[in-house]
Amino acid sequence: MVGTKHSWSQRLAQIGIRLAVVFLIALIVGWLLHRTEAAMERSARPAGFGRGLIQGALMPMSMPNLFVGHDIPIYAQNNTGVSYKLGYTAGVNICGAVFFGLTYWRVSKLRSMSRRETNEPLVEPAQQSGSEKRVA
Repeated sequence: MVGTKHSWSQRLAQIGIRLAVVFLIALIVGWLLHRTEAAMERSARPAGFGRGLIQGALMPMSMPNLFVGHDIPIYAQNNTGVSYKLGYTAGVNICGAVFFGLTYWRVSKLRSMSRRETNEPLVEPAQQSGSEKRVA
């Protein structure tokens, strides 16, 4: 039972570390979004495909900041029209494909590991063949 408590405490520590890392990443992304948007808004030029691509890719990452009440512009009002919208849509889709692709890969990997662990036959000492038994 001591090993079980140790593994539970290790697991809780891992979860705590992961939550702290996610929180830190959210803070960094929020700070970067504020800085990036401030720099982009200073330009009088309308936003084009490239800016739409960047804003579209960053849009899903702005959600934690929006949840806590920080108003982050996620769409440029002054844009070129169709080219900006195409870039924005491509950015959102690329970000989603990367995120969900990595998530699917991780879940698939965990499932295959779980299947291997459950399908491995357990060999007990009583089931050993005659050539493997020790003679005292």
